[in-house]
Amino acid sequence: MAEQKLRRRDKFPLIVELEPLYACNLKCEGCGKIQHPAGVLKQRMPVAQAVGAVLESGAPMVSIAGGEPLMHPQIDEIVRQLVARRKYVFLCTNALLLRKKMDKFKPSPYFAFAVHIDGLRERHDESVAKEGVFDEAVEAIKEAKRQGFRVTTNSTFFNTDTPQTIIEVLNFLNDDLKVDEMMISPAYAYEKAPDQEHFLGVEQTRELFKKAFAGGNRRRWRLNHSPLFLDFLEGKVDFPCTAWAIPNYSLFGWQRPCYLMSDGYVPTYRELVEDTDWDKYGRGKDPRCANCMAHCGYEPTAVLATMGSLKESLRALRETVSGNRE
Repeated sequence: MAEQKLRRRDKFPLIVELEPLYACNLKCEGCGKIQHPAGVLKQRMPVAQAVGAVLESGAPMVSIAGGEPLMHPQIDEIVRQLVARRKYVFLCTNALLLRKKMDKFKPSPYFAFAVHIDGLRERHDESVAKEGVFDEAVEAIKEAKRQGFRVTTNSTFFNTDTPQTIIEVLNFLNDDLKVDEMMISPAYAYEKAPDQEHFLGVEQTRELFKKAFAGGNRRRWRLNHSPLFLDFLEGKVDFPCTAWAIPNYSLFGWQRPCYLMSDGYVPTYRELVEDTDWDKYGRGKDPRCANCMAHCGYEPTAVLATMGSLKESLRALRETVSGNRE
């Protein structure tokens, strides 16, 4: 961020969402990626294209998603090349193939498996529409930890969740599995998702997380978020959307404006940044954004606000140190 300020760039990526394929071995009801035609689902992004897009953007971090990245036959080479360039890589996975594919990767401070866990056994298996997925994910996490990998988790919560179900799964991940960090997100009404009934509204989100974070939970959990973004989820502060800071690159190119909405694609990152009317997106501007509190739009705003304030930077440092001690 200091480098970007020195170059006087007002828009730059903090992390790239890289989708080298759309195919998946699950049919989660809250996901719209597998709704693409069969011909698209068969496509796999070449290694050079995937790595080149990340380098073009200049982002220091990469979140590799999909689809299920472990179904890509060269996913290990994509990761290897990005890590070799000192990019921080998070490989998002449902973990069904993780134990089988784990030997293709090497532990590194620049690499982490990010396993999707939406609840405890019954709740998670219901969300992914398949029994046994939770148990396999748990065993895969344990094995990855045994082999020295960094393991993070990503949990999406819906209007069928309660503060207690959130507390239960995050306690399990934090205290029992001892994952390195956890990311949480309120479900956004992704337009292609089969299930459109269980997404959260803004006030529902604020109330849900305010209660889940009570009693010291927020400080105790090793959450992979800035304190200001957690304040945002609770409704203590509000932010504009800065989707340009977490751009999405997929088989179709750079997606405008974010991975949750599709207003077209452009071939270069520069075109994405310079030719997109960013001011028309966000809550209160575009009706599609009305209930969105997703990290891809608002976490970077919180990070930028944190880095722009000595008080908030010190607060973030204190909470990070406190969480690591726990």
